[in-house]
Amino acid sequence: MAAATATPAGALPPLRVVAFDGGWNLPIWAAQREGFFAAHGVAVSLSFTPNSVALVAGLIENRYDIAMAGFDNIVAYQEGQGEAETAAGADLFAFMGGDDGFLSVVTAPGVSDFDALRGGTLSVDAMTNGFAFVLRELVERGGLAESDVTYVRAGATRARYEDLLAGKHDGTLLRTPFELLAKARGCQVIATAAALGAYQGSVGAARRSWAGANEAALIGYMRGYRQALDWLCDPGNRAAAEGLLVAHIRDMTPGLAAESCTRLLAPEGGLFRDLALDLDGIRTVLALRSKFGRPHKRLTDPNPYIDLGPHARAFGPSSARAAWDRE
Repeated sequence: MAAATATPAGALPPLRVVAFDGGWNLPIWAAQREGFFAAHGVAVSLSFTPNSVALVAGLIENRYDIAMAGFDNIVAYQEGQGEAETAAGADLFAFMGGDDGFLSVVTAPGVSDFDALRGGTLSVDAMTNGFAFVLRELVERGGLAESDVTYVRAGATRARYEDLLAGKHDGTLLRTPFELLAKARGCQVIATAAALGAYQGSVGAARRSWAGANEAALIGYMRGYRQALDWLCDPGNRAAAEGLLVAHIRDMTPGLAAESCTRLLAPEGGLFRDLALDLDGIRTVLALRSKFGRPHKRLTDPNPYIDLGPHARAFGPSSARAAWDRE
């Protein structure tokens, strides 16, 4: 990675980033705290979204520059299958991979398996996004028909976690560390998305028009983010990483922060350290959208939704580039 010279904070161009509130933001918090973004010429302002509809609408309508969001959101709005009505057309793309989603089906105390969910309610962020499709697929594999449960919209992960604890729903799909927080309060994890194989969860996304005009800022963001990941994965910084979770996430305890970091920073299955997009994971996303998305479309080609150029310019040729070129 090319070295960068720190720029005075007041001279940095503002970069408006939107994400869901949760532990997967560790690299952003670390980069802000340790000055890694500033070292690569950007100043990041992080906002949290109440749901995916608001996130995508804000990105499309230029209220945000970059979104850290599920890859499926890009596909949905490019294909006209999203829930948000936006004032502008979608020209979104993914420029880096973030994680595999960290997705678990979590149920209320006393609901020990899928059969116990029969006749119950399951909460989702939005009915037509990819994480809802993951939940629907896992419910089906668990032996239930769509008509056996009722799906309700409840917003982002934190809102669903709080509703589950309040007894408003019988189950939901949670992301680390919220499944750990829920387990500590008596809830149960009855399935994980690992059953689906590879899955592309969060990605860095932007509008193509914005990225074309702001490539230096985009690359600076990527380099600062990856430098933060390297810092987080250094065992010498583990206590500080756990402290960031305690500082930023309500209900987090030191013990749960340690467990959460073990999951989030795992060499395999944790945050993507190379920021590469996962081809096999994207195939899973497209297969689920082909199955559940409406109007029905058969989606197999990932190229309309990605651009590997920024990753190559930020970090040089990658194994991901070679994998895509072999397709």
